[in-house]
Amino acid sequence: MASTSTTISELHMASVTHASVTPSTLVVEQVSHSFTESNSTIDVLHQISLEVKKGEFVSLIGPSGSGKSTLFHIIGGLLSPSHGTITIEGKQVTGETGHISYMPQSSSLLPWRTVEENVGLALEVEGVSRKETVKLAREWLPKVGLDGYEKAYPHMLSGGMQQRVAFLRALLSKQELICLDEPFGALDALSRTDMQNWLLTIWEKHKRSVLLITHSIDEAIFLSDKIYVLTAKPAQVADTILVPFERPRQEKMLLSPEFMLVKEKILQLLRHSQQS
Repeated sequence: MASTSTTISELHMASVTHASVTPSTLVVEQVSHSFTESNSTIDVLHQISLEVKKGEFVSLIGPSGSGKSTLFHIIGGLLSPSHGTITIEGKQVTGETGHISYMPQSSSLLPWRTVEENVGLALEVEGVSRKETVKLAREWLPKVGLDGYEKAYPHMLSGGMQQRVAFLRALLSKQELICLDEPFGALDALSRTDMQNWLLTIWEKHKRSVLLITHSIDEAIFLSDKIYVLTAKPAQVADTILVPFERPRQEKMLLSPEFMLVKEKILQLLRHSQQS
């Protein structure tokens, strides 16, 4: 399917007038990737191009197994693409690690470390002293609703609280780009909604550049400025959706006719991808 861009008039969208002048945090340009299995070549990604501007919240959504996590691994430098380039904050970093902050599907908290120690882990890796990381963690934990849990261990926290710790760890990292790989996928519906609202509140205050993988259309629309819809494997960008809603976002928008228009557009794209 050829890549297009959904027009504002099609979905009654408001134009993002500053988008062309805002500097880019991430540019993925013509990235393709394949691997060999049992003497057969399997194409996973095909000429993927996308952009995350500074302070922008962008989502990737596509069929299961379409290569979204593979793309994240390429962006993070864990894989080198068969073709194409990754540029972060103006520097070409294809195949290099250490340029993004990554939050996986599970919280990945170390069970033998307390909350404050887990929060400071990324900073320790970057060379910050344990004393300084603990001090910083204690300053931040009340801001994310975890006051009083400094000495708690991961098994003492709910799933949502563990994800807050993991996100704070990512937020305190020095990297501008935060990549979130389905961070709320394991939560129940109510906890997931609570975490989405919490994430938006924190993001609005700090406006880090975010790239999110999600299977939830509602989540992608609710959180994002822009959504890239991917086809089935080998994944291509089927369309780029500019989300029309003003910030700060409110839950009532999920029931609006405008929201349903955007959701139906994405559903159509995903259905078409699976039928192609």
